[in-house]
Amino acid sequence: MSEVSEADIQKAKEELDAHCVETIKWHFSPETGCPFWLDWAKKEGWDPREEVKSFDDLINKFPHFQDEWLRDLQPEVWIPKEFEGKPFNIFETGGTTGMPKQRIGWNDFRVDYSEFSEKISDDHFPKGGAWLMMGPTGPRRLRLAIEHLANVRGSSCYFIDLDPRWVKKLIAQKQFDQAKAYMAHVVDQAAIIMKHRKVSGLFTTPKLLEALSEKVDLYEAGIRGVFAGGTTMDPQYVRFLVEEVLEGQIGFYPTYGNTLMGLAASVPITKEDNFSVTYYAPQPRAVLRIVDAEKTTEPKNYDEWGRVELTTMTKEFFMPRFLERDEACRRNPRAPYAWDGVAEVRPFGAMEKKIVEGVY
Repeated sequence: MSEVSEADIQKAKEELDAHCVETIKWHFSPETGCPFWLDWAKKEGWDPREEVKSFDDLINKFPHFQDEWLRDLQPEVWIPKEFEGKPFNIFETGGTTGMPKQRIGWNDFRVDYSEFSEKISDDHFPKGGAWLMMGPTGPRRLRLAIEHLANVRGSSCYFIDLDPRWVKKLIAQKQFDQAKAYMAHVVDQAAIIMKHRKVSGLFTTPKLLEALSEKVDLYEAGIRGVFAGGTTMDPQYVRFLVEEVLEGQIGFYPTYGNTLMGLAASVPITKEDNFSVTYYAPQPRAVLRIVDAEKTTEPKNYDEWGRVELTTMTKEFFMPRFLERDEACRRNPRAPYAWDGVAEVRPFGAMEKKIVEGVY
């Protein structure tokens, strides 16, 4: 493993603290803030601009962000003053049952994925080579984000749409034959594109990747790099994907992200890590903590499991201490990342109850 110096860790902490203070000032100043946070501060009776001087202050002083705020409130309450009058994108997450969470935005997804472009190899995702995304398009931001990432690298992108809400509903209703038929329908479309078009990069979910590999020889078809976005990728399954599905010939880049966070990159997967995948958030724009599920202000120790807590801090969106429906193992900083990582992400409570993940 690549060691990270104490000086680098301290520098990253100082950068996080400065970014946190700047973000708080932006969202809680009448000249720049959004209606929701300005009203929230009035109701709570304190001014975060005066009391938050570090990221630790944010953790100690803010309650958990409630996902109902993104479900129940009209999106206009989240518009910062500077963005008034500018049409916004509306991105959704969840929504298997009831109203989905919605996040509005303007340019964050471009920043997130432009930064990510610097973390992938030209050998695996050659500049100018066409991409194929086999996954959810609208209403998620993933479609625009993946196309932007391809464009940044001089590439264009083909799309095969996937509706994970429908798949989860079928599985929950025990309509397994219908779910398999829908999955086959998606894979067939991808296979046709790969047969008739030159594609070198692929974005999909682990289960769809496995299904596609049974129908198409990915390396012979021209694929050199694969992004796999999804929740559960335990070490045994990662080894299976790397060594058997991709046969050690194709670059494999697991990613952990969502509409609310952006994209957390994984460090290279090695046999020395026993194929355990560790992700690092795009700090300071977003911060992942592994916390005690019962005492969420307290972080777990390194190599201990806990619940994933996300804080997002951009000029477009401020979301402190949101408890994800995931759990993970806390990992040490690892070059080039001078902050904590999260490993082997899985649905919260996955060891105690059955989780419906559908095509993920």
